Amino acid sequence: MTIRLPDFKGGSRTYEPRPEPLAVTSGSPFTSRTVFSAAHVVADPFADTSPDSPAAVDWDATLAFRRHLWSHGLGVAEAMDTAQRGMGLDWAGAAELIRRSAAEAKAVGGLIACGVGTDQLTGPATLDEVRAAYEEQLALVEASGAQAILMASRALAAAASGPEDYLEVYGHLLRQASEPVVLHWLGPMFDPALEGYWGSSDLDAATDTFLEVIAAHPDKVDGIKVSLLEAQREIDIRRRLPQGVRCYTGDDFNYPELIAGDEKGFSHALLGIFDPLGPLAAEAVRVLDTGNVVGFRELLDPTVELSRHLFQAPTRFYKTGVVFLAWLAGHQSHFTMVGGLQSARSLPHLARAYELADGLGLFPDPKSAEERMKNLLSLYGVDQ
Repeated sequence: MTIRLPDFKGGSRTYEPRPEPLAVTSGSPFTSRTVFSAAHVVADPFADTSPDSPAAVDWDATLAFRRHLWSHGLGVAEAMDTAQRGMGLDWAGAAELIRRSAAEAKAVGGLIACGVGTDQLTGPATLDEVRAAYEEQLALVEASGAQAILMASRALAAAASGPEDYLEVYGHLLRQASEPVVLHWLGPMFDPALEGYWGSSDLDAATDTFLEVIAAHPDKVDGIKVSLLEAQREIDIRRRLPQGVRCYTGDDFNYPELIAGDEKGFSHALLGIFDPLGPLAAEAVRVLDTGNVVGFRELLDPTVELSRHLFQAPTRFYKTGVVFLAWLAGHQSHFTMVGGLQSARSLPHLARAYELADGLGLFPDPKSAEERMKNLLSLYGVDQ
């Protein structure tokens, strides 16, 4: 069987899908790395909503996807940007997501960490209001029993006048955190409103402030997640961390080399790309657990082309490709998204994502994925 896919020049090409998926197995817990996958939310396709109305979430399908990730040994990074925080999912929806996912994690023994932000603030805010918003969300995550991930705040980026404001706000939050947290530096390629975070658009100066926050409270920082898509900068930051503070790579362009590491250290992982790569990524980490770096790279390196495609500029729309692949893989019955974000990528982009994912064997049922892809193509007027 073949399928006609649109190219990027207004024409089409013929592609022959692979007949069998990649063979993977669930196995023992990871021993060499801590690995989280950020997870998307599944929209309710039957809800009568508009792009700017509160999200309607299919909770059963959303939680089933988290159980899929846990079944392969991955931790779930919940209510992060992959879950469309600030791009379709508001704080009320995120709070419900955190409560439900944390309860599910307890029920199945899954590892979970949840995003703490300030997205209940919908307009200009003072530093005191930013601090209070962070505190409200931190309290909810801690009450749920999940680990907290302190996410970058649009409101703080707008309100802060310089590095000292970041030092004060984060210092206050770390002092009152009951357990060590993960600090997340999300770059402006993921969210343009975060330009100049840590008080400077100069990344060297911003890095110094970021590390100053950690150095002041190393006992309250489990680790950091760096999402700047610059491998060398992450390595440089990793080497400057206090003893015992982990680096979780958030680099969806260079993750295999960063997780593999070098003679001076390695990164753990907290990645959006592991949402579609889950079983394959878990298989690769188990190979790495045996000390087989070459085998790890042989499994994970071929996935980078897909990841770079999904996360290409404008990077913030990577979520569309992630949900699209979840639909093709059978994790949800439809390709709709909260906020109507299914329209954020072009048909040629989605077709290439299908081709790359199929080539990696990511679809448990390649025939079903092919049929779903053909259905989408027919809606766009591409005859087979």
